[in-house]
Amino acid sequence: MAEWIYFIHPPREDFADTMTDEEQAVWGVHFERFERALADGTLILVGPTLGSTNTGIAIFEADDEAAARRFMDEDPVIAGGFATGELRPFRVSLLR
Repeated sequence: MAEWIYFIHPPREDFADTMTDEEQAVWGVHFERFERALADGTLILVGPTLGSTNTGIAIFEADDEAAARRFMDEDPVIAGGFATGELRPFRVSLLR
């Protein structure tokens, strides 16, 4: 298994403070999906950056780039057009 990171870019600055009800609902499903991925061992780490730019990151394992891209593209916020994703290969070098 290879490690991957994807950046989740919301559509505007201060997104966390200005989410609509529809955005909150989709981001709730997004979070539940991450909880399942954590439970099944796929997800390593996930979280948002704080401040006015709320970029999220997800570090996870996938067999290859096609599987990693599928994991990212199937994220409800990416698939629904509520955010854009940016996928890169990653290596966890140190972990507490």
